[in-house]
Amino acid sequence: MHEYTSRARAWGLSCPGFPEEVSRARRWTRDILRGSPLAEDAELIVSELSANAILHTASGREHGSFHLAVAVSAQVVAVSVTDDGGTGTAPKAEHQDHDAEHGRGLGMVSALAHRVVIHDSDHGHTVTAELFADARHGGHPC
Repeated sequence: MHEYTSRARAWGLSCPGFPEEVSRARRWTRDILRGSPLAEDAELIVSELSANAILHTASGREHGSFHLAVAVSAQVVAVSVTDDGGTGTAPKAEHQDHDAEHGRGLGMVSALAHRVVIHDSDHGHTVTAELFADARHGGHPC
């Protein structure tokens, strides 16, 4: 295969910033990754990141939205959620007590994913979580 050729596939979805759209985002992710051993973790990550976008950014305000992307290759599943910004600080994983009701989401995402990258722009934040196929067992994301 040519070095610039990829078998990766990518999908995108934009959702209005309503709480019920989190379940739509989960279903969409589950449908894309049907049969993948990484599907459940990816679905949970998308659920958490989508809920965070609605709860903590302008995505949850009137006319707000959030945007999802799923990229799949033989080596990795990457899920990204981009919010509408509107906050003075970027998302960050913080250590919280086990009894805390809020603030543990990005920590959970970090525990599930092999790598989490947060990108800030003038228009919002994008959180990307990467799940790697287990090469030792010959696993494939899809």
